[in-house]
This record gives sequence, C-alpha cells and structure tokens, in this order.
Amino acid sequence: ATTAPRIRSTRLALHHFDTTYSLHLRELWPSVRAGLLCEQKYGALLNNFSAADHVIQELELLNATDFVSEALQKAQQSQQGAAAREAGRDSQEGSVEGRTVMQVETMTQAETSPPLPFHASITPKIKCYTFPRGDITRFRPARPDTLGLLGYYLMDAASLLPVLALDVQQDDLVLDLCAAPGGKTLALLQTGLCVSGGHLAANDVSISRTKRLHQILHNYVPKEVRETVSVTSYDGRDWKNMDGGTFHKVLVDVPCTTDRHSAMEEDNNIFHKRRTKERQMLPMLQLQLLMAGILATKPGGELVYSTCSLSPLQNECVIE
Repeated sequence: ATTAPRIRSTRLALHHFDTTYSLHLRELWPSVRAGLLCEQKYGALLNNFSAADHVIQELELLNATDFVSEALQKAQQSQQGAAAREAGRDSQEGSVEGRTVMQVETMTQAETSPPLPFHASITPKIKCYTFPRGDITRFRPARPDTLGLLGYYLMDAASLLPVLALDVQQDDLVLDLCAAPGGKTLALLQTGLCVSGGHLAANDVSISRTKRLHQILHNYVPKEVRETVSVTSYDGRDWKNMDGGTFHKVLVDVPCTTDRHSAMEEDNNIFHKRRTKERQMLPMLQLQLLMAGILATKPGGELVYSTCSLSPLQNECVIE
C-alpha cells in the first residue's frame, strides 16, 4: 500500500467523465471536455447597492459587456423576426408538404425561442459583465466605495442563469435552499424585488459555508437590507417540516459533482476515494432536496432546480 502509485482525484474524475459523458454527449464531448479543462472565465456581477456608475464605466473601458442585456436584445430581435416570418407565411398560399404537424411546431418553436432560458420580463437591474469569447483577461479585485461596499462580485457567469430563470417578481417570497457560498443569493438581492415588499430566505446546511454567505452579504449589501434576509443553517431536506407551502419562488441549486472543479482541483475533490460513498449518494440527496423545495413552494409557485454537472443522473433522472 505504501509503494503503490497514488492516482490523483482529478485523473479519476476525468476518466469517469470520459467514460460516461462521451456516451451521453457523443460527438460534442471533445469540445465540452476542452471547455472543462480550460482556465475558468469569470463574470462581474454588478452590485447595485454600491456607487455603480463609475464601476460600469470602468468595466466597459475594459471591453467587457453585460451579457444579460445583450441576451434580452437578441431574444427580442428573434421574436420580432419570427413574427415577421410568420406574417409572411400567412400571406402566402399553399401548404406545408412533406412535414408532420410536430415538425412544423418544432420549427416554429426553434425560431421563436430566446437564446437563454429565462423570461423576457426579467428585471434589467441584474447586470453581469463578461469579456468577449477568446478574451482571457481577468477582472481585478473589486474596490470598496465610500460606504465600504464592493462594486462587483466575481462569479462563473453561468451561475447567474438559475437566478434569471427564477424570474422573481414584486412581493415574491423567495427561498434559496442551498445558498452558500452566496453568489446566487447576492444576485437575487440585485433584483431589488426580494426586499421591497418580498422576502428572501437563504439556507445552507454547512455552517462554515454559511459564514462565507454572511461575509459576502456584509461586503456587498447595506445593513438595512441585510437585516431583511433570513440566513439559516438547516438541513434543506427538512425544510418542509418548518415552512411548508410558503414561498412563491424556490431555488434548489443542489450539491453535485461540480465537474469543472473535479477535473481541475485536488482540494476538496468529491472523486477522492474517501468520498466515494458520498458521491454515489448524490442523486438521492438531490432528489430529497428537490422534494423539500417543492413542498416549500406555494401552490402555483415556481421552482428552479440546477446543478453544475453534466451528469444525466444528477439532472434529468432526478427530475424524472
């Protein structure tokens, strides 16, 4: 045992991904694999609670752009173009031959779908700046304003998508069931809708990670707003026993294999042999958290389930 070569967790993770994701993604896997192994690019989530005007100017001078507003513009242009094409088709005589009804519906849906999975009514207050494709410039650390609040929060821009999909509205009661370390909670607060008549509950089972959440709120959010956020450290699976059927919107961003981290970082890697059982039990944990989130949602409310894994076992199979 002392002389046997030790296999690194990242190597085990990548072997697992090569074995499973190549079957699932087929010809897409080589490019996805390259993406996983590339250096991570961050987005800069603008902090609306700070003096943001000069921050926007600084970010734009770096050639960074707000991908949220760009996506909304593309969605509107796509919808307008689809409406124009539909009007043109209606004005022409003839029938669609050689296609089933399902194919026609699929074609129309593809033409009218927005490029990102969120509603066109999403608040424009959320802004996240990213560099163009191929530009690997790094954002420098944010500086505090006169009130001591940092101007932006660096996060994986894709992590903002679940918040956008949740589509928080005025007066919504919102639950972030697995909130730490706090990027999505901070993004929810940027909408301004969770604190003006609504309410935000942020929970995470890990006390150490909850401390990180408290620190982020302290660095980015004024005291009077922080006091409106309920931060707890309950086991999310038991939430249904505390506040069942309470929330209009629930975000369940579950623990997962965190594929990029697993392929790149040895520290705290879930593919370490000591964590094998924990990794195998992830889909069951995810299912239990999703069920608790559903039971915490009001009838007619909405829930977003998200992971940062490509695994069908942790995504489609949990939903099914």
